[in-house]
Amino acid sequence: MSIIARDQNASIQGVSDREMVAEAEAALADIARVRESVGRVIFGQESVIERSLVAILAGGHALLVGVPGLAKTKLVDTLGIALGLDTRRVQFTPDLMPSDILGSEVMEQDETGRRSFRFIPGPIFAQLLMADEINRASPRTQSALLQSMQEYHVTVAGQRHDLPAPFHVLATQNPLEQEGTYPLPEAQLDRFLMQVDVLYPELDAERRILIETTGVTDAHATPVLTPERLREIQLLIRRMPVPESVVESILTLVRSARPGHGNAEIDRHVSWGPGPRASQALTLCARARALYDGRLAPSVDDVRALAEPILQHRMALTFAARAEGTSVRDVIAGLVKDLK
Repeated sequence: MSIIARDQNASIQGVSDREMVAEAEAALADIARVRESVGRVIFGQESVIERSLVAILAGGHALLVGVPGLAKTKLVDTLGIALGLDTRRVQFTPDLMPSDILGSEVMEQDETGRRSFRFIPGPIFAQLLMADEINRASPRTQSALLQSMQEYHVTVAGQRHDLPAPFHVLATQNPLEQEGTYPLPEAQLDRFLMQVDVLYPELDAERRILIETTGVTDAHATPVLTPERLREIQLLIRRMPVPESVVESILTLVRSARPGHGNAEIDRHVSWGPGPRASQALTLCARARALYDGRLAPSVDDVRALAEPILQHRMALTFAARAEGTSVRDVIAGLVKDLK
């Protein structure tokens, strides 16, 4: 079903403009409380917090990329507390096996001697899974997340096991140290709604970190939402209207990032570009960012702001581009500049 058709269906279901505004105002108040709760623990990093929350509000997963010591793990843990989600953490290592994530079947024997298998769920059966240093596990183990992140269930020994709702994966990755790591395959990267780059904090934020985290007590986040309330906000975001101009901007941006569409510069620099899943991600995240910002409909500015985190892990450069020192961010910046 198309986005426009889905929005029309929402109107047909009897949701009036006044009801939509009331729901949006209530959701905005809840989001503000979540931001306040997270802000007690994570200082600065407003863009990182915004993008991580937008990914969750849009119902997707996020990959947090940054050097060690920038509180990536702390952020995920804090978001889980503030959103009221059942959070589990898996430290990815080279010896981690798929069963360590998904769970496994064990044989049991009752008093009569009858044997049977019982499934023991793994840590993936959580509402928020923290995949810490995801690129340290082997491709075989990384693939354990593929089905769950896309289809929201896992298959073990031929049996389907549904995951809790909502279900989100927030993974962390160190971009510097590559020894003993396994790059994420394209299929795995594409399942992340966006890649959130975690940069060094600003001076004032780092000063506050020094003062408030080296004392006797540490600040803690408090639960603000419930999983049920988060699901309501996620459904509200899917009902938000998307102007035709925004739809056209998304299509123009994503299609212009692919080689073979008449742009000689892209043909020279881009080996392969984003697929339709990138367009879906931009649509959902633009809606979520609009609500996060207190608006009832997304604008082209939302598309510009989200272009880099949504497209950068869905594109690969050619050898010529890498030889020239061109980065994916440079290519995206050029496309955004041309976006009307």
